Amino acid sequence: MEYLKFIPEGWIETEANYALNNIKDAFENGKIMQGLVYDCDSRFNLHVKLGDGIIPRNEVDYIDSDEYGLARPSICMNKKNSYVQFKVKEIYDENKILLSRKKAYEDAFNWMKENLEEGMIIKGIVKNIRKYGVFIEIGAGVVGLLHIEDISVSRIKTPEERFTIGQKINVMIKSIDKINNKIVLSYKELCGTWDENIEGLSEKMIVKGIVKEADKYKNGLFVELKPNLVGLAEYKDGYQYGQSVDVYIKKIIKEKQKIKLVIV
Repeated sequence: MEYLKFIPEGWIETEANYALNNIKDAFENGKIMQGLVYDCDSRFNLHVKLGDGIIPRNEVDYIDSDEYGLARPSICMNKKNSYVQFKVKEIYDENKILLSRKKAYEDAFNWMKENLEEGMIIKGIVKNIRKYGVFIEIGAGVVGLLHIEDISVSRIKTPEERFTIGQKINVMIKSIDKINNKIVLSYKELCGTWDENIEGLSEKMIVKGIVKEADKYKNGLFVELKPNLVGLAEYKDGYQYGQSVDVYIKKIIKEKQKIKLVIV
């Protein structure tokens, strides 16, 4: 699998004192730029450290906008103190520059349609967490969905057990719908295989784990040793989901990829 960071040709990063001639070059050649949002005003326009760079509310978001093309206020406010990608739409003078995240998104998704393939591993940032999954931005406002069942082999009740807003992670491209502009991601493949996770563990060891759930017949408790490694402990009352426990490794059955545990 190939590791990939979203850097299309012409990508440049900018700082507050970036020279005007570089901004003009980006404008004339359609380059994507990056800058820090330092303010969201009362009209939900974003102010960027790029001279007097402004991203109007109607240029903030490509997908999550109303019928008038305006991004939701919460989307705009959440961009404050974050780096965002954009294209220069218009230069009025040395201190007034009109920017657009929408145009950067269009270029980014077109680039991704041509270059991304299923199975590739790319870098992303956690933007939103819901019960059913995590929205990961993988470049210039392009967001992919990581479903909860694709986070780990070990079952979890909420993605917040694994991720926090703003966290940078690697994800795998699971599928790309190039017609509807939808990207589905996966994370569990990056947590290692069963054989890789079992390395360093042996029978008669005592290790830490996290109680996940009882099997439906209460014959045992599933205990997570690693995100992609779960064993079955002998059932005991009084243990709750998410509780940290010490477990004794009673038996490792490699041919069946099973681990028998005892809570100590």
